[in-house]
Amino acid sequence: MRKALIVGIDYYDTIGSLSGAVNDAHSVKSVLARHADGTVNFMQPKLMAAAGNETAISRTELRGAVEELFRDNADISLFYFSGHGYIDSAGGFLCASDCASGHDGLALSEIMAFASNSPAKNKIIILDCCHGGVAGDSSTSPSMAEIKDGVTILTASTADQYAMESGGSGVFTNLLVDALNGAAANLVGDITPGSVYAHVDQSLGPWNQRPVFKTNVERFVSLRKADAPIQLPDLQKLTSLFEYPSTQLRLDPSYEPERSGAEPEGTPPPDPAKNADFAVLQDLMKVNLVRPVDAPHMWHAAMQSKACELTVLGQHYWNLVDKDLI
Repeated sequence: MRKALIVGIDYYDTIGSLSGAVNDAHSVKSVLARHADGTVNFMQPKLMAAAGNETAISRTELRGAVEELFRDNADISLFYFSGHGYIDSAGGFLCASDCASGHDGLALSEIMAFASNSPAKNKIIILDCCHGGVAGDSSTSPSMAEIKDGVTILTASTADQYAMESGGSGVFTNLLVDALNGAAANLVGDITPGSVYAHVDQSLGPWNQRPVFKTNVERFVSLRKADAPIQLPDLQKLTSLFEYPSTQLRLDPSYEPERSGAEPEGTPPPDPAKNADFAVLQDLMKVNLVRPVDAPHMWHAAMQSKACELTVLGQHYWNLVDKDLI
């Protein structure tokens, strides 16, 4: 079971309202609901969206929803929040619609307590709000994080930074949704919290905010399955095409199926079995797992009887295949 609570608050009774948090929440709900192939991912994610006075979200309602999210023994319990954040000497807070001062919001320490005591296997907290980076910090040593087993935190900015908006949406959430749509997928299509952070961190270079990532897990869980850039059976052929990670596979013209008619006399004809292998090798090259040796392209390597070899990334995936990890 995968549970998700997705909250977006534009409307505030007293403090300044926002314009993109609700849209961000809808975007996150949409991308998390199903995998790229249309199968169910998070079962009926709960959406709380405060677009106006009639849909305002009180602190009590927000607290109750977070408590309920982390109550069950789920495989993943994911909490996403977009709205105002607040920080003072007592810690950080998420501002509900009825907040008047900020410190009357839902304390991040309460959210961390719910997550830390949860029986869920993976507890993931994603915050697109100002000062979110304080989440998980020790109350006695602010420079230290206190993250219990199975908890991961990803925030739009550090404790002392604001989270920026652009074009009616949070800059961070735009990148988060982009990552979940496949920009952060590995070669088998898995998107993990770590790969999401890497994508957001790299993409936020021009902006005056830095994402924060804190985790205490033995192994990252996949948040969503995207379309893999290469078919799994082709990826698994790494160990049959290359005996060892350091093997250079010798090619010859029989690997290349197409002929121009100007080939030198004695050029061997296409070999259907080698042609099939060569198609896989070319697909592996497109995802930076294979490269030609002393030739600009795979075609030249074949027609000039040169070789191809695994890249460093290719050697990594060779080892994964060899150990039956993919």
